Amino acid sequence: MKYIKYMIVAAVAVSGTACHNWLTEETPGTTSRDAYFATAAAAVEVVNAAYTPLMWEFGTNTTYYSEWFIGDIVSDDALKGGQSVTDMGECRDMENFKTNTNNKLLLGFYRAQWTGVARANLALDEVPKVPLDEVAGSGLTEELRDRLMGEAYFLRAYYYFRLVRVFGGMPLIDYVVDSSGKWAQKRTTRDETFKFILADLERAEKLLIKRSEYTEPDDMGRATKGAAQAMLMKVNLYRAGFLAQEGNTAEAQQCYTLARDWGKKVIESNEYSLLPAYATLWTMAGENSQESVFEIQYTEDPMSDYGEGEGFTRGTFTTILQRPRTSAFGGAGWGFDKPTQNLYDEFEARDLRRPQTILNPTDEQIQNPSQEIYLGTRYCSRKHIMLTDGKDGKMYDLSHATRSPRNYPQIRYADVLLMYAEACCELNELDDAILNLNKVRSRVRLNGFPYTAVIQGKEVTFARTQADLRTAIRHERRVELAMEGLRWFDLCRWGIAAEVMTAYLQTETDEVKAEVAPFQKGKHELFPIPADEIALSGIEQNFGY
Repeated sequence: MKYIKYMIVAAVAVSGTACHNWLTEETPGTTSRDAYFATAAAAVEVVNAAYTPLMWEFGTNTTYYSEWFIGDIVSDDALKGGQSVTDMGECRDMENFKTNTNNKLLLGFYRAQWTGVARANLALDEVPKVPLDEVAGSGLTEELRDRLMGEAYFLRAYYYFRLVRVFGGMPLIDYVVDSSGKWAQKRTTRDETFKFILADLERAEKLLIKRSEYTEPDDMGRATKGAAQAMLMKVNLYRAGFLAQEGNTAEAQQCYTLARDWGKKVIESNEYSLLPAYATLWTMAGENSQESVFEIQYTEDPMSDYGEGEGFTRGTFTTILQRPRTSAFGGAGWGFDKPTQNLYDEFEARDLRRPQTILNPTDEQIQNPSQEIYLGTRYCSRKHIMLTDGKDGKMYDLSHATRSPRNYPQIRYADVLLMYAEACCELNELDDAILNLNKVRSRVRLNGFPYTAVIQGKEVTFARTQADLRTAIRHERRVELAMEGLRWFDLCRWGIAAEVMTAYLQTETDEVKAEVAPFQKGKHELFPIPADEIALSGIEQNFGY
């Protein structure tokens, strides 16, 4: 069973005036907003609806737009894959730094996040108006109201975070856009957007409850105090990285301090811990586990809604999109998000995470080389394909080919430990940084820092210095969180996307090199605002597009 019962709030019509003329009387069968938002059930439903766009991955007028198409495939971790180089052409353009302003993948992603913002704004506007139970018998207690407000603030911040790291600074909308006169908006800077996100998360953190305080199974998956603290940590790290790139060292250090302090709250809460076995994370048994801080909830959905668009499914497309095109492992998939040789070589030889991250089919398992070997790579993504969740430990048999119940982790405790280590490292607090880095490494039985290992085919010896520790933490983030949609955004916040991508491409096959345009520093770290959205709102385009 999956948990939050996501709902879309029924459409409500604003009532007319109080005149008795039949032309101005309320239309029969409609409900005013004030009348609808009068009970606890309505307050819960409007917040539930704000979660729903997190699940969206496909639009009828766009294409597939799961965030990993950006976070994995644009980076050095993965190639697009699919049936051929022309399959999902929008993604092909993005990974090759040839993106244009009419890219449908970006349009779908952009609109889904703004829908989430709009729904969160509606919840923030209406939930405070619902009368409390002791006043009107609404069933809404003060505790529930506060928690729902905290969830809505968290969700608005989360959607904005998704937008800012793909497109840069955004218009800051903290109200319901209910007329065409409010449609045109001006962009703010990236830093102003980060500040807006942080303010929302701070409000959320004060209002939300701990994960252990939820008592109903149906509430599993809701935002928690720990999730807000982890996001405050993450957003401060992002802001610090960009401030440092701009030369604002002092303010960057303040953000690293805040990131460290929020991380300490998560760690000291004792609400989370690492699962003993890394492999368990990528099974149904690992969902909503002790390591889960926040994850997108999906559920089995045997009905087909292909072509219907956003909001018509409760299952994820990711499983079928990433499953190998061969049927040698079970049900054949579409073969997208193929790990690179460069990622494979980043793992140390005895790292238990590599076989859980990368599937390496043998010659016998490859049935159609022209479709299963993509630009020279045979590797397949492993984490999200439910390889062992089926009967007798075999691949899970989906009720509908494109509807998987597999949750998508957004924040894991391992991520928290590595972010904490990073913040401590940047503050030159090496002991705490090393301690938490080694917690992640010890789970997979690797030597603690400082250590010597073969990485990218070369023997590397780390010394106990800030520079070497920074390199080791970045390495660990790559292998621990590989194929989880994070790599590209890490490269950009660290300010090393251009140098890493240029160096990576030198290691690639001639087939891959022939596809890629030169990386332009200062342009390609962001993607263009979709042309359709510029036409609607007049929002300013990103540099170079």
